[in-house]
Amino acid sequence: MNALAAIPFPIQAIVLLVASNVFMTMAWYGHLRNLAASPWYVAALASWGIALAEYLLQVPANRIGYREAGFSVAQLKILQEVVTLSVFVPFAALYLREPLKLDYLWAALCMVGAVYFMFRSS
Repeated sequence: MNALAAIPFPIQAIVLLVASNVFMTMAWYGHLRNLAASPWYVAALASWGIALAEYLLQVPANRIGYREAGFSVAQLKILQEVVTLSVFVPFAALYLREPLKLDYLWAALCMVGAVYFMFRSS
């Protein structure tokens, strides 16, 4: 039996979105720390390679979320934005050593409102 078969489709989609977003965040921002002294095209090629892993997770996440879990495209998009902020804040603080700001909290509260509006009629 497939191990994923026991996991509900909405959870599968969200887990895949989180995993893909870890790769996306590293592809978009990791080079700022790792390849800061390298030419931009080296960073772009490295980021492109990392982004491939992101797409290999993102596409199935959206398919499962849309087809199996029954999320609308708008709901998938807002879930992705929530996941993005949830992954980005710890990444920025821990990996890039950026200071945490109260603005992250305000942004998260705006996301809560966005989730409410996207899911209230479901």
